[in-house]
Amino acid sequence: MDYTVTVVGEPRPRSYNRPKLLDRLRRAMRTARMSFRTEESYVQWVRRFILFHGKQHPAVLGTDEVREYLTHLAVQRRVSASTQSQALCAILFLYRHVIKRDLGFVPDIVRSRKPKRLPVVLSRDEIKVILNELDGTKRTVASLLYGSGLRIMEALSLRVKDIDSGRRQITVRSGKGDKDRVTVLPKAVDWLLERQLRHARKMGGLVDGRAATPVTMPEALERKYPNASREWGWQYVFPAQRCCADRETGGLRRHHLHESVIQRAVRDAVRRTGIAKRASCHTFRHSFATHLLEDGYDIRTVQKLLGHRSVTTTMIYTHVLNHGVMGVRSPMDQI
Repeated sequence: MDYTVTVVGEPRPRSYNRPKLLDRLRRAMRTARMSFRTEESYVQWVRRFILFHGKQHPAVLGTDEVREYLTHLAVQRRVSASTQSQALCAILFLYRHVIKRDLGFVPDIVRSRKPKRLPVVLSRDEIKVILNELDGTKRTVASLLYGSGLRIMEALSLRVKDIDSGRRQITVRSGKGDKDRVTVLPKAVDWLLERQLRHARKMGGLVDGRAATPVTMPEALERKYPNASREWGWQYVFPAQRCCADRETGGLRRHHLHESVIQRAVRDAVRRTGIAKRASCHTFRHSFATHLLEDGYDIRTVQKLLGHRSVTTTMIYTHVLNHGVMGVRSPMDQI
């Protein structure tokens, strides 16, 4: 019989080497079915945490070092409260799921102050002017951001099957918090969507209802339905110009349009109009909610369309309604 003898002190074969820390972190997050964006963000925060402490392994660090780093972010880096919270969540996830050590509550952290900000809201005339500065795919995306109250990634990740023209609704899949919801499909965007879907067919190179290049599929559906990635219903409404390699399989896939394309176009359009407000893609969503409330729709209905977990989040739009400050009319206007 053939026996393999391992000499004490002899390095083990490369195949037995333990994966690197960040690779184990990525594996743990994929096991927890966390989004790709969250994965990239957590990896960056853990890398910064390690570099801050002179490249020491987190296993030899503890609560004191975590507190020191988070305090550094608040005091020296002056990051926002949400940024500091994200860094804390990334580090706690590392210790709990990779290092297998629960740090629990980290005391005496200097917290960043969370300012109370009102959302920027555009008037209906300003919305119209900005949309007129956009064309093609960019105008279609911006119209859905305002007309349906979508977030930028919710709009770009729409698939053909998620649009129901008959029932005048859009189904948002795996939105914020990995939740599905249904929102309104405005009739005013029908002609824009028809033109965009023709463009998507051309981009996909559909022959007999099947695309030449498969699209990326969510989670394990690629294995469960191996042919679905070429079907018309699964194609992106806003496909990217170029195909890319899938991060897991390595195969060629078509992804949706990158958000920076729309963000840059909206920013340039706002600048060309001369509107002084600091408007972005998300401003369309704020304007959608505010204008619905101005039209008399119930706040619970708006909450459902936006996908907010709590109505408290939706109530911030009641502070920016077009009724003046708390509905008060200045005495100066009565002189």
